[in-house]
Amino acid sequence: MSDASDLHMPSSCHGNAGVCLVLGGARSGKSLFAERQIEATGLSACYIATAEARDAEMAERIRQHRRRRGDVWTTVEEPLYLADALDNATSPGSAVLVDCLTIWLANVMAAGHSPERDIDGLLHVLGKAAGQVVLVSNEVGMGIVPENALARRFRDEAGTMHQRIGAIAGRVIFVTAGLPLVLKGPPPDIPTQTAEPEGKGQGTHR
Repeated sequence: MSDASDLHMPSSCHGNAGVCLVLGGARSGKSLFAERQIEATGLSACYIATAEARDAEMAERIRQHRRRRGDVWTTVEEPLYLADALDNATSPGSAVLVDCLTIWLANVMAAGHSPERDIDGLLHVLGKAAGQVVLVSNEVGMGIVPENALARRFRDEAGTMHQRIGAIAGRVIFVTAGLPLVLKGPPPDIPTQTAEPEGKGQGTHR
């Protein structure tokens, strides 16, 4: 595990005030909060979805999120090559929402890729991204220690990823009970949201 002081950062990575990291637990309201933050910009909105509809429950959650967003968003589905998708989507007049990073990380690990290398690529793109970028991710490190090695590795990789992105983001927000707690940067200028549609499991947001 890494502390913020000894995290490896790619040499080409710079801080970016236009990047916001939104963290929270399951059913915390983090996705709705992030969507409203993007909508408040008034910019052309792009939604990068990292989840895949691999079962009926996931498909239903995706349907709920699509219905909530309406037709004003452009949706890009990219479960694995997130840095490339984000690089293509960002521009000075754009606002991009990535939902969510932990599902993407799970996809990276399942594909046998190096999380450090792929996160390096994502940090490089975030450092130079134009416009506004909001990244949603599940905070998975606040519960009990997982009993199997793979789950512990995923927890540790997710925690390190959050630290690295948080270090370059202009704003970091933790959402719980639908309420934002600002950890870094200025407070958001959006109203408190109502609850998300009911569903099971952690965030899959399309």
